Amino acid sequence: MKIPALFKWLPFFLPLLFLFPALMTMPRSGLALLGSTEVQQLKTVFIGIFLEALPFVLLGVLISSLLQIFVKEEWVRRLMPKHPVPGVLFASLLGMILPVCECGMIPVVRRLMLKGMPAYVGITFLLSGPILNPVVLAATMMAFRSHPEITIGRMGLAFMIAVTIGLLVFAFVKNNPLKRSFQDFTAGSEAAGSRPSHAHSKTWRSLFVHAGDEMVDMGKYLVLGAFVTACIQAFIPREELLSLANGPLSSYLFMMGLAFVLSLCSTSDAFVASAFTHTFTVGPLVSFLVLGPMLDFKTLLMLSAAFKTKFVIGLSIVIVMLVFVGSLIVNIFLGG
Repeated sequence: MKIPALFKWLPFFLPLLFLFPALMTMPRSGLALLGSTEVQQLKTVFIGIFLEALPFVLLGVLISSLLQIFVKEEWVRRLMPKHPVPGVLFASLLGMILPVCECGMIPVVRRLMLKGMPAYVGITFLLSGPILNPVVLAATMMAFRSHPEITIGRMGLAFMIAVTIGLLVFAFVKNNPLKRSFQDFTAGSEAAGSRPSHAHSKTWRSLFVHAGDEMVDMGKYLVLGAFVTACIQAFIPREELLSLANGPLSSYLFMMGLAFVLSLCSTSDAFVASAFTHTFTVGPLVSFLVLGPMLDFKTLLMLSAAFKTKFVIGLSIVIVMLVFVGSLIVNIFLGG
């Protein structure tokens, strides 16, 4: 019998049963700590990150559920280009017609790969979609109205990195990187007493049941990622972080690390980066704008939920290396 999605959340809420008696017996000094500036900032940042990401995760799981219920595997295989080069080019521009934030991209890509999308096409779409879409393009142009070279650098570098990694996945990743393969997916459906996945009943109930399961699967990693990110921002002074960015190369590492820690949505990170236009050159700003949507802390946890650990580690290393080298090249050509 299938366990309702609500009951899957219960283990995460059980510790709250012990919270009230713990607060009642806590000494006054401990209660004063709860009202400190750092804790207040922790709560504010956590709620901000969670509420910013939640709508896009919901959108992602709804699109994933629509794909699961209404899209047949044969349709996905028929639409995919057979040659890898047209495949990655097609995937890198798919975000223009399917603009999804990085928070909602992972369940969409996972569902498409379970439906038969090749891994190299899915990974290319996963990396390019959160940046190469009209919403992010408009937001970046608005944030850097007086610096169009930053918009050009962001879009161009994101395109090149996504295509490069897609071709690398095609060349070197021979096995399915998903934790749950297509064969396991269809076998699980049949074991549950249903027909194969593409033959599920096309009802609104099945759509929302699937969306609830998907939300539970992705949501717990979003909550954990948002909490750890909020802790880092609340308890590590920003002045100490800025002191690390004095050197020409350390400014790149600082902005990339900041993008990883802040875990901003790709639709709003340009406005945060614009505050550093008088501090850093084009290269470090572009590294911030490209790395964040491709790899931040909450995205890393969500990737770990969908893909095999070895693949996630390798993908993360390649992303960091290409963003670092690519932003250096962007700074040479567009930095003035």
